[in-house]
Amino acid sequence: MTPDNHVVFIVDDDERIREALGELLETHGMRAIAFGSAGDYVEAKKPDLPACLILDVELPDINGLELQRQIAEGDHPPIVFITGHGDIPSSVRAIKHGAVDFLTKPFSDEDLMAAVHTAISEDRRKRSERAELSLLKRRYLELTPRERDVLPLVVSGLLNKQAASQLGISEVTLQVHRRNVMQKMAAASLADLVRIAERLGIQIIHSRRMGGN
Repeated sequence: MTPDNHVVFIVDDDERIREALGELLETHGMRAIAFGSAGDYVEAKKPDLPACLILDVELPDINGLELQRQIAEGDHPPIVFITGHGDIPSSVRAIKHGAVDFLTKPFSDEDLMAAVHTAISEDRRKRSERAELSLLKRRYLELTPRERDVLPLVVSGLLNKQAASQLGISEVTLQVHRRNVMQKMAAASLADLVRIAERLGIQIIHSRRMGGN
């Protein structure tokens, strides 16, 4: 990793801890941005890069676990909790809600760096998934209303004549729409189109084939 393609945020009210963590991360080639409170972190403009959030549990303005809950709905980076007063219920709650790790001070540099690397890798994966979903949504918007009607029927496994019958169009017209859907959604196969539909949350219609065919 190089400092220009990721960032590690540190939120801890102890300046000595912030400085020590910042120096440790920099020695591993990582860019660090430190904050003394949850409020400072939330209000700050942050670089749009894969990231990790090292978060102290006990902060002057809000509990770190509460901050985790508040930002859970957003695209926040994976969290590595650090605390001087660890307890099992807190660690279980943190991990259950998606934290990468829950480290009790004093922790080893190796444990922290392993957690940070895991968090950044996880954030890269999530960002890639969000970018892919955004692209799929843009492609879906390029479909005509009729093509959007065709898509769920096609991925449900209906025969062309069945799908055409449900839409009140000819089988030839259905095939044209189906081909257009495949091309616009950049689907390499029917299986690929099914995967795309699932990613978009398109409901697959489960119907038995008529006539036993």
